[in-house]
Amino acid sequence: MLQVTNTLTRTKEPAVPSGAGPVRMYTCGPTVYRYAHIGNLRTFMLADLIRRALEADGVEVRQVQNITDVGHLTNERFDHGEDRMLVSARLEGRSPAEIAEHYTRAYLADAAALNLQPARSYPRASAYVPEMIDLVERLVAKGHAYEVDGNVYFAVESFPAYGRLSRNSLDQLRAGHRQEGVDPRKRHHADFTLWKAAGPNRLVKWDSPWGEGFPGWHIECSAMSLGELGEEIDLHTGGVDNVFPHHEDEIAQSEAVVGHQVVRTWVHGEHLLTEGRRMAKSAGNFYDLRTVRERGHDPLAVRHLFLQARYRSQFNFTWDALAGAERALGRLRDRMAEWSRSPAGDGEALGGDTPALAAYQRRFRAAIDDDLDTPKALTVLGELESDETLPPADRFRAVAGFDRILGLDLANVAGEVLPDGAGELIARRERARAERDWAAADRLRDQLAGLGVEVVDTRSGTQWRLRR
Repeated sequence: MLQVTNTLTRTKEPAVPSGAGPVRMYTCGPTVYRYAHIGNLRTFMLADLIRRALEADGVEVRQVQNITDVGHLTNERFDHGEDRMLVSARLEGRSPAEIAEHYTRAYLADAAALNLQPARSYPRASAYVPEMIDLVERLVAKGHAYEVDGNVYFAVESFPAYGRLSRNSLDQLRAGHRQEGVDPRKRHHADFTLWKAAGPNRLVKWDSPWGEGFPGWHIECSAMSLGELGEEIDLHTGGVDNVFPHHEDEIAQSEAVVGHQVVRTWVHGEHLLTEGRRMAKSAGNFYDLRTVRERGHDPLAVRHLFLQARYRSQFNFTWDALAGAERALGRLRDRMAEWSRSPAGDGEALGGDTPALAAYQRRFRAAIDDDLDTPKALTVLGELESDETLPPADRFRAVAGFDRILGLDLANVAGEVLPDGAGELIARRERARAERDWAAADRLRDQLAGLGVEVVDTRSGTQWRLRR
């Protein structure tokens, strides 16, 4: 049984549904004002690993991942129209809706390239504004929120459990901790914004009982998680940077409204570092999958690299490490192709009655169940790969079973056949790249994606794989 570390209790707990039906999992998704960097994708991959491990055990998972298309303010104290969505819209000469649509499509393409399974639904914050207004009204009516000059704030002193997730207390939180300075309109400096009055330059705004405005960041996830999954949620995933204030505030809002605990288990992934620093655009160490491809690497090599560290550990990304992961991935693909051409082995099925095969299967699953110990799982896979006492076909079946969780798409190396017309498109794209006609090459990549073919430009030439 899969166990994960619950940030709320700081203990390992079974990832099982609280009642009848599927595991309900909410995943904090991207804010679609720019491309997701690979550190973001590592966090999203955490939810994918949890889901794959549960589904390998036959457990149904209802995963919801939000799309935040109502921008975050760069400064929450005053609205000068300078939130991230609007800044991107101005810089790129597009409307906020066009920015959101472009980067949403880009994120979904990146998720597919990293072999993240599609969520059951992708609610957009902009579609849930009426529900957000309703939640804010209910919080005001219950005495958990108050309005000043068209702004509505959550009163943290009205929620005694505030700080339980992050281990903060109101005494510990200094004035100005939210990095927007001290707002004199707040009753307590730790109170946070539920609804913001629109300033004169605000393009995206809605009518509300408090005048024209827009929602605070935290209320968005409360509205979408409650609306999509109900008042009892089994798992909520995100990055460690979401613990405070985002998830702390989400707990306060949701529980103050419904009157009981909503999320049972919170799971957070640690930061991805580059050059020893957290990956961020401002630090100049921001890499996305476009950069990975431009440097000739397969996006699934990124996935293999991320599996080499546990999700709760910080991990330092380097291009040399990615190249090493790509070599290891290539070797695995070669072995799987070789094994697939061999006669059937002794094992009747994955985890069959071959004792040696069953032992590898137990060790692999024990590593996964132990809070997603993917480094140990890869070690087991490596030992099985080199165990020449096992028939090749048995190794193929075992590794294919492991890959249901690892998600490296290893079984697809055997007998893959391109859809009709795809071979010609690949050849035309290679000619376009040789002629440095990048626009044509991009159009042909999109056409291939429409046929379910993912192409990757590597140092050794164009490679392809079928999307599942």
